[in-house]
Amino acid sequence: MSLTTGRGPHSARPAGRFSSPVPSPVTYVEPFQRRVRARAGGSVVVDSERVLLVHVPGQPPAYAFPAADVRLPGGEPEPAAPGHVRVPWDAVDEWYEEEERMLGHPRNPYHRIDCLRSTRRLHVSVAGRVLVDTSDTVALYETALAPRLYVHPDQVDRTILRPSPTTTYCPYKGTASYWTAVVDGVVVEDVAWSYEDPLPESSQIAGLLGFDEGRATVEAELPAPSRALDGGLSGDLSGDEEPSSG
Repeated sequence: MSLTTGRGPHSARPAGRFSSPVPSPVTYVEPFQRRVRARAGGSVVVDSERVLLVHVPGQPPAYAFPAADVRLPGGEPEPAAPGHVRVPWDAVDEWYEEEERMLGHPRNPYHRIDCLRSTRRLHVSVAGRVLVDTSDTVALYETALAPRLYVHPDQVDRTILRPSPTTTYCPYKGTASYWTAVVDGVVVEDVAWSYEDPLPESSQIAGLLGFDEGRATVEAELPAPSRALDGGLSGDLSGDEEPSSG
């Protein structure tokens, strides 16, 4: 996310442009001044305070460790950082930064979420039935992704929503639960999602609902991407994924 995915500067579809050409692909490597540990089979197999964070275009960030800090076979040499290795995320049972468990992938220091109270209008319909029509919204602005509008459940026609077994995880927002719409026998799976217990930086959307424009008709009063960059923008941002981002 942020630098290398979504609409970040080193992603496949950057939202903006550099003032001068940048080699492509380019990998960015930086010191990551946190203690990182991994456990597998009840044992600590990675323990390092000499971590590098590697940003590869099209991928979330990854840890790279001095080989001496890894006690696990199968570490892959990191081409961008000689003497360092990567450990596949799924090769261990648990990852920790300091004493906090990490899920999904390393969190990106360049990723930010701002949740702002808004009067931007949101109108959502499913199978011809109005699900939401309100200007009492919360706008979520997330690095390298299109903005989203969330609404309180009281603003939603919940009579047509049913809980879905689907869940996704975002390292910046937490676990999303989904909702299916049923309208006159028409079933539209996972039309909405909510973060019932979001991570602290996303606490303002706790229990609010967002809506999938690929499954419902969503009209959100949001600013269009600026065209001031003379071609630096590459099309509409609205199709980018949000709940499972990161």
